[in-house]
Amino acid sequence: MNPIKKMYCRTFQSVFKIAIPLLPYRSPELLHGMDELVDKLNELHLTSVLLVTDAGIRGLGLTKHLEELLSDNNISCAVYDGTVANPTTDNVNEALNLYKENNCQALIGFGGGSSMDCAKAVGACIARPHTPLMKMKGILKVLRPLPPLFAVPTTAGTGSETTLAAVITDAKTRVKYPINDFPLIPKYAVLDPEVTRSLPPFITASTGLDALTHAVEAYIGRSTTKKTRKAALKAVELIFGNLQNAYHDGNNITARKNMLHASYYAGVAFTVSYVGYVHAVAHSLGGRYNIPHGLANAVLLPIVLRDYGSTIYRKLHELANAAGLSDTTETDASAAEKFISAIENMLDEFSLGRTLSGIRAEDIPELARHADAEGNPLYPVPVLMNAKELEHFYHAVMADNSNR
Repeated sequence: MNPIKKMYCRTFQSVFKIAIPLLPYRSPELLHGMDELVDKLNELHLTSVLLVTDAGIRGLGLTKHLEELLSDNNISCAVYDGTVANPTTDNVNEALNLYKENNCQALIGFGGGSSMDCAKAVGACIARPHTPLMKMKGILKVLRPLPPLFAVPTTAGTGSETTLAAVITDAKTRVKYPINDFPLIPKYAVLDPEVTRSLPPFITASTGLDALTHAVEAYIGRSTTKKTRKAALKAVELIFGNLQNAYHDGNNITARKNMLHASYYAGVAFTVSYVGYVHAVAHSLGGRYNIPHGLANAVLLPIVLRDYGSTIYRKLHELANAAGLSDTTETDASAAEKFISAIENMLDEFSLGRTLSGIRAEDIPELARHADAEGNPLYPVPVLMNAKELEHFYHAVMADNSNR
């Protein structure tokens, strides 16, 4: 990256870091089950809601208990279950129409990050009815309060239940873009480990490593605070202590509960301190090829960490200590290597692979430009890179370029 652009990026990031104490960050009110969710709706005198989920989640019967509770309490519930992985503008418009047709008063995002992001985007459209969704792309473009938004994560990874971001894919262009604003932070987060029991091992693993990516990128960035560092370290500790148990025994309710809290802590960390190039590259891959976001993050994470080199050894040492992989007597370089190797070992143990299929070499320059546009100047990464420099990450994860 040329010196002028570097100066601009770092100045932009410094201004945002200085402004952190002045910005209206908040955490959602935590609820711990469907009964508490319905009690809260009654307390707020809300009688009609839109439940945003996907066909797989509903097909597994995960929403059934909530739908029955709502009916028993005379709360009308319209259900939109058409959300796809990497939710599209079409999903948002379809759910929005259902919200309006049923005179809904609140939103429930029930599922993984896709369902919660779709619900957030619907809320943004309700808050700004005359503003196209694309016009809300970027930072602080929503500005107005959303209807009451309840987030019920069924995966322990995205952290969407606590973040100010929604990531949407344009249905026509397949460009994936984030919407970031404080009103998008859900009013309530429902952490119920029972709804995560039926997650298949692959999803458990990829979403768990998604949470790890959130924590790591927030921690190694240049806009951390005492609160976000503490939250990221707690998330890393919980993930390394529980992800393998949750993967190998999906009915381990303690591991499931701890992973939900890990995802929440990681969300708290990156909501304030942001993510980095792992996410920027992963978003472009998800938009173009519909590669699951958690999987893309998981595969990219060790590659990007190695590329940052010695600039992050000290911070990786601290993360390795939190993970129980090292202690203060080791060198930063040794502990950093243990931390990165542990991530690679989990990719192998969980059969996630080290590469991603479907990437076309001719697409890479354009994908890298999208990642550059997303990451710069917003993400306070340890090492700044332009689009050309980001291209090698795509080549590194192409299925015919395995690093194994």
